[in-house]
Amino acid sequence: MGGLSEGRRPPAFAAALSEHPVTAHATGEVVGQVLETMGDRPDLALLFVTPPHAGALEDAAAAVRATLAPTVLVGCAAESVAGPRREVEQAAAVSLWAARLGRVRAVELTCPPVGDDPDPIGGWPTDLDFVPGALILLADPYSFDADRFFAWLLDRHPGLPVIGGMASAARGPGGNRLTVDGRMRTAGAVGALLPAAVPVATVVSQGCRPIGQPWAVTRAERNVVYELAGRPAMERLLEVAEHDLGPEEVSVINQGGLHLGRVIDEHKADFSRGDFLVRNVLGADREVGAIAVNDMVDVGTTVQFHLRDASTADEDLRALLASRRAQAALLFTCNGRGTRLFRRPDHDADVLADALDEAPVAGFFAAGEFGPVGGHNFVHGFTASIALFGDGHGVGTLGRVSP
Repeated sequence: MGGLSEGRRPPAFAAALSEHPVTAHATGEVVGQVLETMGDRPDLALLFVTPPHAGALEDAAAAVRATLAPTVLVGCAAESVAGPRREVEQAAAVSLWAARLGRVRAVELTCPPVGDDPDPIGGWPTDLDFVPGALILLADPYSFDADRFFAWLLDRHPGLPVIGGMASAARGPGGNRLTVDGRMRTAGAVGALLPAAVPVATVVSQGCRPIGQPWAVTRAERNVVYELAGRPAMERLLEVAEHDLGPEEVSVINQGGLHLGRVIDEHKADFSRGDFLVRNVLGADREVGAIAVNDMVDVGTTVQFHLRDASTADEDLRALLASRRAQAALLFTCNGRGTRLFRRPDHDADVLADALDEAPVAGFFAAGEFGPVGGHNFVHGFTASIALFGDGHGVGTLGRVSP
């Protein structure tokens, strides 16, 4: 399962990215940069490669383990990867991130998407000698039921944040590649449990802004919402469009930018950014007046319409990072973001670099991002899910830690 480290040296972080097309050369470049920054034997290393390198992921992981000698190494192949102020989309790249954190525990998990087993999780460690404070998780979307796992985790470790995402290098079962401490997997999930003593904060930027006002769902069936506050859902939407939106915002709706956010904590008196779990509006039936959502919606739930476009996604990420300070970060961004959304490269990596004073950043473009909203873990879409290490929430300034 991966070892433990006592972490006697001060915390340190490093990140590197190579766009060399030869895997051995690219791996050598990123390992060399990390060694130069922080030395060897980090407690945790994360390795991400794009499809041109996916077939050699095992060799790349072996080279990292042999040269850098991390206590725990996890990684995966993804369609695109991120590094310091750079995102490489659908081209050859290797990204490596390393940290000296103290004790870290590798995990290899199974959670099949079907079955009636009341305890469906395989591989969760039962011999931890520290209180877990966060889980970095990389999963295969075709074989690992993240929603089922999150429900299981809530019962056993309530409040434990999960940050990460679904591997995105393959288009079918068995095609994704995951690695943990030298072992290769094509199914399940791999990750790293961090102790509560490690300061980790989470930022989940869903890239949306609310429009109109919150309403209670008064009639719904599974993922179809028929009525909001006693009136057809489509009537409520048209009311918002006519009275609250301009032509450009209506155009965003017509281009597929409409979403519905449901409140996570119904006990709050007022709702703002971060209180909603945002899901896609899949379609509408004008005759019935109903809308279909990519989520199950219960009667009594408070919901509000949201819009997502490039400018809103940019504003949302910048606002959420505005008061943050961190020594390093991990970025798990949707494969629908990047140039597909922002029409320019490197957006999320640039925003992180600006907000965090060039702190080491690495990550990948996911087929579903993991992150907590309202204290509960979810699988997201079109989201940037970020782990901040040494986050100070704007109170003072956390200096860059030297190796």
